[in-house]
Amino acid sequence: MEIRTRFAPSPTGYMHIGNLRTALYEYLIAKSQNGKFILRIEDTDQERFVEGATDAIYNTLKMTGLKHDEGPDIGGEYGPYIQSERMGIYMDYAKELIEKGHAYYCFCSKERLSSLKSNNEKGDAFAKYDRHCLGLSAEEIQQNLDSGMPFVIRQKMPTTGTTTFHDVVYGDITVENEELDDQILIKADGYPTYNFANVIDDHLMKITHVVRGSEYLSSTPKYNLLYDAFGWQAPVYVHLPAVMRDAHNKLSKRHGDKSFEDLISDGYLAEAIINYIALLGWSPSDNTEVFSLAELEKAFTIEGLSKSPSIFDIKKLTWLNGEYIKNMEFDAFYPLAESKLKNAIKNSELDFKKIAILLQKRLETLNDIPRLVDFFDELPQYSTDLYVHKKMKTTKEIALSSLKAALPVLENLSDWNETAIHDALMELVQTLGIKNGQLLWPVRTALSGEPTSPGGAMELADILGKQESIKRIQKGIELLEAEL
Repeated sequence: MEIRTRFAPSPTGYMHIGNLRTALYEYLIAKSQNGKFILRIEDTDQERFVEGATDAIYNTLKMTGLKHDEGPDIGGEYGPYIQSERMGIYMDYAKELIEKGHAYYCFCSKERLSSLKSNNEKGDAFAKYDRHCLGLSAEEIQQNLDSGMPFVIRQKMPTTGTTTFHDVVYGDITVENEELDDQILIKADGYPTYNFANVIDDHLMKITHVVRGSEYLSSTPKYNLLYDAFGWQAPVYVHLPAVMRDAHNKLSKRHGDKSFEDLISDGYLAEAIINYIALLGWSPSDNTEVFSLAELEKAFTIEGLSKSPSIFDIKKLTWLNGEYIKNMEFDAFYPLAESKLKNAIKNSELDFKKIAILLQKRLETLNDIPRLVDFFDELPQYSTDLYVHKKMKTTKEIALSSLKAALPVLENLSDWNETAIHDALMELVQTLGIKNGQLLWPVRTALSGEPTSPGGAMELADILGKQESIKRIQKGIELLEAEL
């Protein structure tokens, strides 16, 4: 049997982390077993529809590499893949359930349904519909339909016994049928409810595995009863525990937690995000932490899924993102860095590729770039305390002496490139009989005016050019002389 999974988001906003993890696991379940991954847009909740949300879904899947085999944009054998384009299907199946005695028309008004709450003896919200319309005769039903009376179609739940289903993560789960409400299948506007459309579409699209959040565990018995009512085989259920901000709170956009789009804007790589999200609820058979998507496809197993909630640790993601940046081919890294470099540095005559080479091994996110390179445009105001470095064995006096010695050497340098600068300064170190750091640290500090920089003395001088480098070293000498 071919494994078929589906990612079925609603176009109601941004792609949150839990939703993306669901898509990833559905993708991995299919691809790890040579199956198919299907995209289906569930847009039956028209009131919550957000303009542009469908494009966000496509863009996210494209950026993360979760390529679907069937979907609205590429078609497939079981389309349409947008629920609003399948409207003629759901009513026919609902009527089939009515004929089989597993569903019924309900004509109750909103006022009557509201009154059930106010008339509740305990003052609580009513837990179940009271089946007021279940006893209507065929004549009464037809008369109401002929008169155009608004209606919904409800599923007729069993009132005795239990319903049991098996979940890959949580095992066997049993519920008392008397606790189940006669849920609505077709709403008054003619649209199917989420639960009903899911079952119909999953069956017609031959979905074998359904992955969703653990908050849907309570709805699953209703799904299974629908499958039983139609005489269909239910899919394999994979319910995932929540992704948490901390030990007590779920991730929530309302509380400032990041969506996928936010993380990309913050300078994280899509590949690193996917890698990290894969580990939020799944454990590989070894201690490997860094996976490409292709490696995840080979390593992933359902047995590795956990029922324990996972805490989203931005520090861990940041570390992982830094590892991805460090290990990228430079030709892949540079296009990502180039736009941020050009936005941060106004001097277009500088060699941005040389700067990018210095940066790549030092970044945790792409958004670190501006704060690491702003000194290239203009030397910041800085304290001469920066020249003092215990490890480099420098003092302000040593720094002043070193800069004064380096200035004429660099002024007389005919070839200005990193190799020539390196050779000249290292020869000066030998001549002065000092430690490397006692010359190179003061020169680096004078060139950057920063406590740290993405490159050393030679690299910075090469990028800044001879005129600017000489100017900055002279400035360093002036600052030190003024203080000493």
